[in-house]
Amino acid sequence: MSNDAFIEQNRRNWDDRAGLHAQATTGYRLDRYRDDRSLLSDVVDFDRRYLGDLSGLKVLHLQCHIGTDTLSLARLGATVTGLDQSGSSLTAARELFASVDTAGRFVESNVYDAVDALDGEEFDLVYTGVGALNWLPDIARWGRVVAALVRPGGSFYIREGHPMLCTLDDERDDTALVVKYPYFETVEPMTFDQADTYVDTGGVAVAETVSHEWNHGIGEVFMALTNAGLRVTTLDEHRFLEWRFFAHQIEADERFHLPDHQIDMVPMMYSMAPDKPS
Repeated sequence: MSNDAFIEQNRRNWDDRAGLHAQATTGYRLDRYRDDRSLLSDVVDFDRRYLGDLSGLKVLHLQCHIGTDTLSLARLGATVTGLDQSGSSLTAARELFASVDTAGRFVESNVYDAVDALDGEEFDLVYTGVGALNWLPDIARWGRVVAALVRPGGSFYIREGHPMLCTLDDERDDTALVVKYPYFETVEPMTFDQADTYVDTGGVAVAETVSHEWNHGIGEVFMALTNAGLRVTTLDEHRFLEWRFFAHQIEADERFHLPDHQIDMVPMMYSMAPDKPS
């Protein structure tokens, strides 16, 4: 299969997930955002310490899914555009924004085609949330897209699962940390056939079960952005995850950590914040 075919199969997988994720009381529990008009997603609530004041800024959210993080950026004062290749995800995002009387624009496009889809528009901040890069086969090409979307003097921010974490076997019955998958970007993807997704769906299974993923080392992500003309000013590695990856992780404050004897052994996530020189 070609990369285009892999990406298309992933789109179908995410179209199927979107309806399950957009439930009122399961999935992403969207009713929380309707009941509390000040609520931020856990992801953006953590990231805001890196983002600074968003009041009045034009913000583009790449791979926005059903829009909970996009809505949170709007609630911090940004004028938001969300972009995703899943039409079903964007339908859910538009419905969420309409239900809370919040302005937002949503554009359906593969991330690699974002520059054309947005007619070359540039943004004060381009934002990518958790769980995005693993769906992309070519990180260098991604870096060029990101750089083209950031205005001179603007910035980019991403928080993502750490590529070292993504090498580890998460299906073991014991607590050993064992490398199973490649750390560096590979030509062929890792292909998975799974009927479940990463949130509670009320027992409903995903119908389009096959998906394809790629890992990208920290150096590969860093060089993709710097070779495209961005300047990385922040790179932090984190000891927690937003979701349970290992069965033996400990939940605290709605995040998941390894137990004390392992907590310093493997980074779970990272934040990277480049800017574009004026």
